This record gives sequence, structure tokens and C-alpha cells, in this order.
Amino acid sequence: MNIYEIKELTKETAPYFFSKDSMKFFGQTMKSFAVEKQLDGRYRISAPSGGNWTGHHLTVRYFNPDNNELELK
Repeated sequence: MNIYEIKELTKETAPYFFSKDSMKFFGQTMKSFAVEKQLDGRYRISAPSGGNWTGHHLTVRYFNPDNNELELK
């Protein structure tokens, strides 16, 4: 599964997570995201925050394919 598939599957459950405004605010693009399959069947998605952010910040969510939701843990 890739980040574009996850974006499509979360259109209803997390409609603003991948919006242009949200991504611009955090200095991210779709290509910024890495996807890693977890042992529990979910997918860890992560991307560094860029733009005007100071320090190193990382956005991390877990995509649950059972309910198409993005979870914090």
C-alpha cells in the first residue's frame, strides 16, 4: 500500500489530513510521506515537517485498513 492509496481510503474518515492547506501549513507533500507495514496489519505513515518549523518535527499516524481511519497509536 502506498500513500496515495491511503489518501483515497481516508477521504471520508480524515478528509482534511491530506488537504492542500494542511499539507502546505506543515511544509509537506505527498512525496514526503513514508509508509511502513506494521506487524499488527496497520501501516505507519510519517513525514517530516518543513517550512517555517524550527527543530525536527515528524508527523506520524497509523492507517488501519479495517476501518480506513488514521490513528495516533
